[in-house]
Amino acid sequence: MTTHTEHQAQPAREPLDVNTPGLSQFDIVREGARRDDIEIVHYEAQVAPGSKAERRLTRTVASFFLLTGLAATAFLVIYIWWPWEYAPGSGGDKWYTPLLGVTLGVALLGVGFGILTWGKKLLPKEVSIQDRHEGVVASDDRIITGQTMLYMADELGVKRRPLLGISLLAGLAPFGAVAAAPLVGGLISQPHKNNQMFTTGFAPAEGGAKIRLVREDGRPVRPADVSAGGQITVFPGIDHGVSNLHADSPALLIHLRDSDALESRQANERENHGDYMWGNYAAFSKICTHAGCPASLYEQQTNRLLCPCHQSQFLITDNARPIFGPASRRLPQLPIEVDSEGYFVAKSDYTETVGPDFWERP
Repeated sequence: MTTHTEHQAQPAREPLDVNTPGLSQFDIVREGARRDDIEIVHYEAQVAPGSKAERRLTRTVASFFLLTGLAATAFLVIYIWWPWEYAPGSGGDKWYTPLLGVTLGVALLGVGFGILTWGKKLLPKEVSIQDRHEGVVASDDRIITGQTMLYMADELGVKRRPLLGISLLAGLAPFGAVAAAPLVGGLISQPHKNNQMFTTGFAPAEGGAKIRLVREDGRPVRPADVSAGGQITVFPGIDHGVSNLHADSPALLIHLRDSDALESRQANERENHGDYMWGNYAAFSKICTHAGCPASLYEQQTNRLLCPCHQSQFLITDNARPIFGPASRRLPQLPIEVDSEGYFVAKSDYTETVGPDFWERP
């Protein structure tokens, strides 16, 4: 549509009575346009109704919408049933995110090309000229507006091209479900099933066997391995305990000096964690409770543990309480002791959730 403010004056024309019997929808649409100072100067169908070209274009648009429906349905099936939990090796979980991306991308392309082809190839071409003006709304504008909307619906061609309507419904219904799927994902699958949010690699093995604390190379740790004021990162001594399969498990084992250890034990007793330490040794989760980064920069003079991502700081001698930065929850403490062979073991799993605390919020 072309809009301008000045053009050669046209001779006055008597308004057409839109209630006159026998008027077509297009007559009423044209009259409504004229009353709004819009002159439709060119209007023609791009393809003849019932022609081979129309049928070919209808099939093309329908194919795009059906492709959208198939891709959207595949997205929903993958989202709900495809295995997504990490497993070592090259299992199906490695395809979960790529398949979601591919199916969603194909669905978006299908609906986009379908709408573009429909609008560019099947809808009539129109050239109109309009003057900007101010006028009083006439009483029969409601009739004109209603007929205009019906005429536009007719021009979409869904009634005489039922394949378009069927493909549109088949394509956009699953596409709409795709938009809703992430919102109801928590209702599709229980996020706390198997207690995976509250269990790490330090959970006792079958029969109650306690898990040893080991180095990155798998060697178990003795008290003598950590000097006073020092610290090392420890992992659960189980299969794949040092791998990403148990990425939520790493802990920082700290050998506190005597005065610091006394202060830490007193803080533990206030939280009913009196037996979490062994001697002057304490172990805390390395997973920052703000965003899950590794909090591993230990300053032994101040007993502060720093997370390098967003500068959260935790005071080890006060139950790893956050004292600076965005973290709002302390680091969980791992209860530890020494077994009969002199190696550190976890007395139990962490008794608080590890990492970011979004699942604890009401």
